[in-house]
Amino acid sequence: MNTWTLTRRAAIAAAAAALAFGTPAAAGEKVLDSIHFLIPGGAGGGWDGTARGTGEALTGSGLVGKASYENMSGGGGGKAIGYLIENAASQHGTLMVNSTPIVIRSLTGVFPQNFRDLTLVAGTIGDYAAIVVGKDSPINSMQDLLDAYKADPRGTAVGGGSVPGGMDHLVAAMVMEAAGEDPTAVKYIPYDAGGKAMAALLSGEIAALSTGFSEAIDLANAGEIKIIGVTAEERVDSYPDAPTMTEQGLDTTFVNWRGFFAAPGLPEDKLAAYQEALAKMYETPEWEEVRSRNGWVNIHNSGDDFRAFLEEQEQVIGNLMKKLGFL
Repeated sequence: MNTWTLTRRAAIAAAAAALAFGTPAAAGEKVLDSIHFLIPGGAGGGWDGTARGTGEALTGSGLVGKASYENMSGGGGGKAIGYLIENAASQHGTLMVNSTPIVIRSLTGVFPQNFRDLTLVAGTIGDYAAIVVGKDSPINSMQDLLDAYKADPRGTAVGGGSVPGGMDHLVAAMVMEAAGEDPTAVKYIPYDAGGKAMAALLSGEIAALSTGFSEAIDLANAGEIKIIGVTAEERVDSYPDAPTMTEQGLDTTFVNWRGFFAAPGLPEDKLAAYQEALAKMYETPEWEEVRSRNGWVNIHNSGDDFRAFLEEQEQVIGNLMKKLGFL
């Protein structure tokens, strides 16, 4: 069993525990006047889509009066984390979105902080990973990509919206390992967030792109790209044409959690309000529309459950990175 299957099972267990904890009161009444979302990457990436989709559901359902957004790229997400910590006293109205990379990049020393330096609010969703190619690419399956790689390893570059050794790179490495190839030999080209990486794919700069499944769906629906493999256990209803890695003989399943963090020292009443708004969001039709449109999985773990989940992620990811030679 691929190590990342454990991650998915942990996520499902956390979601079940969160549901067992009790159903929140009915959504509808306003919980917060406003939320400012801090996004550690550029437009068009998974963090950007998660923050804006969450804000859309919270404001559309009336749980939050208004939402604003700020993209702050740099340092593999470290610039935004540092900003939130250094300006903590003035950032009590801010939620920062993040995901698996906050664990990966702390382990690899891309930035000195880790999730323990922030206020943990809640994990909210999971997003599968995907390998995609341009619409005019001769590659139509994972086998085609592997054949092209075997024929010309250096000429078959895979790009991603994260640093070398980051999540998109890890997914590409996992796929190569499952195919019996050297996972550290693949030529990986990093870009600042998913939007720039997708642009590189469409311009022919790279042969394939490792990205979030939700980021790929709109372009696949528009006929701009082909999704040749998704890391779900079964095909996903929001884009059922995308074959899984498993059905193509590659034992690779993975789900990338995404969630929200706040500045250190956030007052307890403010933290409780954020957690209440996010918990109530799941019961709204506005959220279900956003979730299904993006192919996300509901993974809700709040407070101490979120901390336990992150600590397990740190252990599992660290072990995998050592195995793949990234640590």
